Amino acid sequence: MTNIIRKLASLAGIALIATALGCASTSTSEGTGEYVDDTVITTKVKTAIFNEPTLKSAEINVETFKGKVQLSGFVNSQQDVNKAVAVARAVKGVESVKNDMRVK
Repeated sequence: MTNIIRKLASLAGIALIATALGCASTSTSEGTGEYVDDTVITTKVKTAIFNEPTLKSAEINVETFKGKVQLSGFVNSQQDVNKAVAVARAVKGVESVKNDMRVK
């Protein structure tokens, strides 16, 4: 009986470790928690850009990976680029901002 309990406990431990490793992040993929965090950051950055009256938010795309925000799309001037980057950097949780926006 004790042998069966040990085997079941071992299997449960292996299953727990496998599950934890399946949700862990690597340098090229996010863990579940990081994905949720990045989704929240992306939403906050999009909202902040939308609430900035000088920016046309529909033309600015926001992507986040491990706290690093990437802005892309087209804007009317270099001032708009600078403003969008500043707005994104001000959002809590943003580690860095990569600017891939282009001036029309």
